[in-house]
Amino acid sequence: MRRIAIVFAAAGVALVAAAAPAWAHVKVEPESAVKGSDAVLAFVVPNEKTNATTNKVVVQFPTDHPIADALTEPIPGWTAEVTTAPVKTPIKTDAGTVNDAVKSVTWTAAGPGIGVGNFQEFRVSVGLPADADSLTFPTTQTYTDGETVNWVQVTPPGGPEPDSPAPVLTLTNAAATADTTPTTGGTAASNVKKSDVDNAKTIAIIGIVVGALGLLAGIGGLTMARRKAS
Repeated sequence: MRRIAIVFAAAGVALVAAAAPAWAHVKVEPESAVKGSDAVLAFVVPNEKTNATTNKVVVQFPTDHPIADALTEPIPGWTAEVTTAPVKTPIKTDAGTVNDAVKSVTWTAAGPGIGVGNFQEFRVSVGLPADADSLTFPTTQTYTDGETVNWVQVTPPGGPEPDSPAPVLTLTNAAATADTTPTTGGTAASNVKKSDVDNAKTIAIIGIVVGALGLLAGIGGLTMARRKAS
C-alpha cells in the first residue's frame, strides 16, 4: 500500500509539473479599472522556457478604443519605445485634442532579460477611454533562442480560455458617490430628530446620577468599615 501511495504521489507531482507552464500566461494587472480614469497598467510576463531567456516584449494597444498616450516606467536592463499612429477620430484629452494614439510599446533587454523561472512587470501610465467595456492588448514575447510566443487569442464569452490568451483589461463604471446631505446657507441640514436628542440627554443625566449614587455608596461603605475597625 505504501508503494502504491508513493507511485500515485509521484504521478501527481509529474502532472502538476507538466501543467504548470500552462498557468503562466502574460496578463495585465489590475484586471479591471474605471472607465475614463488614469491608471497604471502592469503587463506581467513570465519566462516559460527552461533553456532560454525573454529578451523582447511587444504590447499592441487597442485600435477600436485608442489610447492617446503612454508613459513607461524605467526598468534596469531594459529599454522602452512607444510607437504611435494617426487616428481617424481625434481623441479628446485634458490637455486638448490629439490626432495620434499609442500603437504599441516595445521593451527590449539590454542585459540578460527575463531568466528561467522568473517574470517581469512592464508598467505604463495611461488615460483610459470612457466608451469601452474592455480593452485587449495582444502581446508578442521573444526568446533568446529566436522563438516567439504570440499572446493574441481571444477568449470566447462563456468559453474555455485558449492556450495563448491576449491580456484583457475590463473597464467598469465609477462607483456611485454617497448621497450628500442637503445644505442650507452653507450649513449642512441635520436629519437628527429632537426627540432623539432629548432621549440622549436623559440617558446621560441618568448615567451621571447613577454614577454619583455609586460613589456616595462607596464612600459610605468605606466610612462604616473604618468605624468597625476602630
